[in-house]
Amino acid sequence: MRPLRLLAAVAGAPRLLDARPTAPPYSLSGARGTAPAPDRPSTRERLRAWAELLRVSALFTVPGDALAGAAAVGRRPDRGTALAVGASLCLYEAGMALNDWADREEDAVDRPHRPIPSGRIAPGAALAAAGVLTAAGLALAGRAGRPALAVASGLAATVWAYDLRLKHTRLGPAAMASARTLDLLLGATATAGAGAGATSGTTAMRGTTATSGTAATRGTTGTRGTTATVGTAKAVGTAATVATMSGGAGGGATASAARSAPAVRPAPGRTLTPGRTPAAALPAALLLGAHTYAVTAVSRHEAQGGSTAAPLAALAGAAGLAAALLRGRAAPGGPPPSPPTAAGRLLLPAFAAAYLRTSGVPLLHAALNPSPPLTQRAVGGGIRAMIPLQAALAARAGAPVGGLAVMGLVPLARALSRKVSPT
Repeated sequence: MRPLRLLAAVAGAPRLLDARPTAPPYSLSGARGTAPAPDRPSTRERLRAWAELLRVSALFTVPGDALAGAAAVGRRPDRGTALAVGASLCLYEAGMALNDWADREEDAVDRPHRPIPSGRIAPGAALAAAGVLTAAGLALAGRAGRPALAVASGLAATVWAYDLRLKHTRLGPAAMASARTLDLLLGATATAGAGAGATSGTTAMRGTTATSGTAATRGTTGTRGTTATVGTAKAVGTAATVATMSGGAGGGATASAARSAPAVRPAPGRTLTPGRTPAAALPAALLLGAHTYAVTAVSRHEAQGGSTAAPLAALAGAAGLAAALLRGRAAPGGPPPSPPTAAGRLLLPAFAAAYLRTSGVPLLHAALNPSPPLTQRAVGGGIRAMIPLQAALAARAGAPVGGLAVMGLVPLARALSRKVSPT
């Protein structure tokens, strides 16, 4: 029986050799089937890669810069503040994309899971995103006025210089601190510029001639001047007419124009301090820059760990900043700030305590055990601590409601940081 079986197997061999596997009724290659190709990431995976590249969980630390700047110049957040927030967000994300592009070779060794070394995002795409976001940030700042555009240009130059040249030098922490300082000053400059336009722009449109006293003076010299005054009053408004009828050379016209101009509304719970320039925001900006300097110094050791001095120095700096927040000082560049309200006196210590807890506890753990995970956690805590710091700066400037609005970002930042690391 065995020879017969062997002969049958040999006789059927050609049929077996010619046999071809039949194609399945569907394909998993993505060409005809519903499942995507194995080598092509899904839309959700691509979005997550970009979220990791841009570190979107750290975005909530940005709007408070502009709000604290607006509070420092004694004005209520307005259109200029909103433009400053948009510009800051774009420039911040540009720095994140550029940072990963510049560190792609280093991350391939220390952080191979990052989007660029893992191949989820092409290096050219990250660099292009940095350029587009920078242009968008400058465009938004330009809408807030030339002074705001000048500050934003300095901020963009600082961000690019840090990522491309200064990050791994001794000037790295100072450059990053300068960027945060300029970001708060951007909010102050944009808000002060928009506020000045709101107070003087309408007056200039309705009664420029009357305010300067030119038309009223001409009205007292003769019939020709009086006719010109009446004509101007018809074209501009009632201010010049009142001035001409009352016979005032300049004072009456100025008073009428001032009465017709809309007043800038102060922030809730505070009194508007007129004449505050963006320089008044410099002390608050320097405090925020000092915190940024300490966090950046700690971040230089987050990949390898092993540094105890940097977390200890940052912890001492956080304690000093919390103490400085509770000591109100007059800001240069204008009259002294209005005294804090009852709400401000209650919220300021709470915000300062929240800042110290958010930044100090992880720094203490990193100082006791300077391992890479604890050091990275300390850096993340320092980034999130910027939110209560900004809230405290706003409350110290007399805007407790603005501080509460900033603190409302804390739960969002904490929830998103569980999904996307801010470091």
